[in-house]
Amino acid sequence: MASTISPLLTLPLFNCTSFNRHFVMQCGHFRLRKLFMKNSRKCPTNSWIFSTPAWRRGLCIVASATTKQYGDVMEVSAKESEPPCYAWPDNNKRPRVCILGGGFGGLYTALRLESLTWPDDKKPQVVIIDQSERFIFKPLLYELLSGEVDEWEIAPRFSDLLANTAVQFFQDKVKSLHPRYHIEKNGHAVSGSAGVVHLESGLLLEYDWLVIALGAEAKLDVVPGSMEYAYPFSTLEDACSVNEKLTALERKYFGKESSIHITVVGCGYSGVELAATIAERLQARGCVQAINVGKTILPNAPPGNRESASKVLSSRNVQLLLGYFVRCIRRKGDIETSHELSNVEADHDDPERFVLELEPAERGLKSQTVEADLVLWTIGSKPLLPQLETVDQLLDLSLNSRGQAETDETLRVKGHPRIFALGDSSALRDRSGKLLPDTAQVAFQQADFAAWNLWAAINDRPLLPFRFQNLGEMMTLGRYDAAVTPSFIEGLTLDGPIGHTGRTILSM
Repeated sequence: MASTISPLLTLPLFNCTSFNRHFVMQCGHFRLRKLFMKNSRKCPTNSWIFSTPAWRRGLCIVASATTKQYGDVMEVSAKESEPPCYAWPDNNKRPRVCILGGGFGGLYTALRLESLTWPDDKKPQVVIIDQSERFIFKPLLYELLSGEVDEWEIAPRFSDLLANTAVQFFQDKVKSLHPRYHIEKNGHAVSGSAGVVHLESGLLLEYDWLVIALGAEAKLDVVPGSMEYAYPFSTLEDACSVNEKLTALERKYFGKESSIHITVVGCGYSGVELAATIAERLQARGCVQAINVGKTILPNAPPGNRESASKVLSSRNVQLLLGYFVRCIRRKGDIETSHELSNVEADHDDPERFVLELEPAERGLKSQTVEADLVLWTIGSKPLLPQLETVDQLLDLSLNSRGQAETDETLRVKGHPRIFALGDSSALRDRSGKLLPDTAQVAFQQADFAAWNLWAAINDRPLLPFRFQNLGEMMTLGRYDAAVTPSFIEGLTLDGPIGHTGRTILSM
């Protein structure tokens, strides 16, 4: 994925005790130590939630959908006749904001809400719900493969990040959404809330305002065999799995003449960054191939980034198979006839390898097959929003063909003035009518506007239209290589060690 120039440098998101001061990279390492210091006594609400037994807090239940238990958490039974409702600390006295998803959009919306100045009776109670207990700084997942960072440095726990705030965090999965006009209880409409979120654990959360920032997941069900044999690279779990697989292959081929074959499908930012990082890691022990349906890599990147990436890939002997799409992926041991294997380019016979059948996307190219010990799939993603249910089993939101919510320019979902959508969950177009890219930079900037517009709506003030400001793009190309193209200096691209240093500084 593309790393975008940090909006922390330009947006006044936090004050002198701001969050961005803690995101410090030293010698290429992502540091969060200052965030893990002792809890502040200024905001006791969050520590009270996590440290006080549930029966004393007056909570109906706070639960993890996976473990059914989380610290002082009580188990939720699906067999209960009436699902339990979460008791907000101040109940209906202050606005209740529920944020679905703890990525860049969700987390920064919560932190921005916390930093704004509110009237005493209108400062909202904020809850973040996410399946994972950790916030993932996705642009640095590649550094996990190169050994530049450890897991804790790019994936701090939400409980640690929010320890000095009044924001509450629930590790759970959202099952369904119920806007107010869908809610009924004993035949009567529920009043006093804009809707209810139903979690997998069984817990119900009433909300006054809802922020949908659920993100997206890798789309693997594209060609036969991709779901079974290809590895995605979009989550911490994905990165750890790929790292473990690479380590296993390094041990397997240690001392052998055969090389490790890695195939990356897709030559967007994620594919190119992966190919460059893995080629540097394996060096002469590896053979890295990158497949792309187009005739060029990084088609949407600034020319400077594309040129820098091409030089690095060439210097590391990454083989580019451009103008091809993958027809299917099969395990070599499952292919029985020697005729099927006649066109496979391989340096030894290993039934555990995978065979990718490639078809030309343009005239003048011939079909071919390649072998791989590891297949990495970086093409496509699908928003998580369409997976939610409603009372009538259909999500009553206006979605586009990709499954993103249609929003107006204030980031409110069309037809739902109490619901905002950000990042991968939002289908928002720029002034030219083009959909905004699904990047961390867009989500971060939308979070700032969403928080402000929530403040404006709660205080009966006019909402602001969102305007995306492209600050530039940057990408990692290895331990000492990167490319940085800022938008505010036309034609400038920093690459090599200087680009690496620039990326480090801009990621602070």
